[in-house]
Amino acid sequence: MAVTAKMVKELREKTGAGMMDCKKALQETDGDIDQAIDYLREKGISKAAKKADRIAAEGSTHVEVKGNSAVLFEMNCETDFVTKNDQFKDLLAELGKHLVEQKPESVEAALKQNLHGDGTNLEEYINSNIAKIGEKLSLRRFTIFEKTDSDAFGAYIHMGGNIGALTILEGSNDEATAKDVAMHIAAVNPRYVSRDAVSQEEVEKEREVLKTQALNEGKPEKIVEKMVEGRLGKFFEEICLLEQGFVKNPDEKVKKVLADKGATIKGFVRYQVGEGIEKRVDNFAEEVMSQVKK
Repeated sequence: MAVTAKMVKELREKTGAGMMDCKKALQETDGDIDQAIDYLREKGISKAAKKADRIAAEGSTHVEVKGNSAVLFEMNCETDFVTKNDQFKDLLAELGKHLVEQKPESVEAALKQNLHGDGTNLEEYINSNIAKIGEKLSLRRFTIFEKTDSDAFGAYIHMGGNIGALTILEGSNDEATAKDVAMHIAAVNPRYVSRDAVSQEEVEKEREVLKTQALNEGKPEKIVEKMVEGRLGKFFEEICLLEQGFVKNPDEKVKKVLADKGATIKGFVRYQVGEGIEKRVDNFAEEVMSQVKK
């Protein structure tokens, strides 16, 4: 029996398995959907679908560098325990290699890309690892940087992958300083490189808040403007990388550390695993009681 695209689509919807796995299952079972489902279950491939509604808020960040290209990405799983699994670490390495070489434009585009030249795409490869590892896994996000031979990448992974930072030092090959700046970014979490990167709208909003605070403190209006400008300086120190005290020497600002090396920051990215994901909170006592009442 000929296997049609409609049949493959139906089997994918029922099992969550990859397109090529579904096609093979239908070919092996002469187009019988029910038998194909059993075939996928026996192979452990359809397990991925059962885990689709689970919350994957743990995981790891990972940096891969190849020549003048580098990528920082976040891979999510359900429990922190899995991140210590060698198979999960191998998955990170494989994904990092693919992303830095193929440079997809988005996660969606990456998942559709052929991985090993054998017809398996990235999504199918991740699904096969879900079946083996036993948890929901998902590639959440990535950022790819390109540099020249005159620049340096700085990469830092903190707490076994919980926080990852990647930066480009422009005009210098000093990888040690680039890594130190990445470590600073991981620790302090700046939002912008410099004051110039902060929108005028955000600055004016902060200025109004600071002005209201000063007036509420009973400060004379004639000195409020001067106070506000002083406090704005503190605001910039909190959110701008170049204005911050260097984490390894707080008495020295990051911009001086870079100036002494004749370098500038071209860009940076910082990921913290699970940020912005609503984590499930399990109440063990309630779970036990619900089982008792059944």
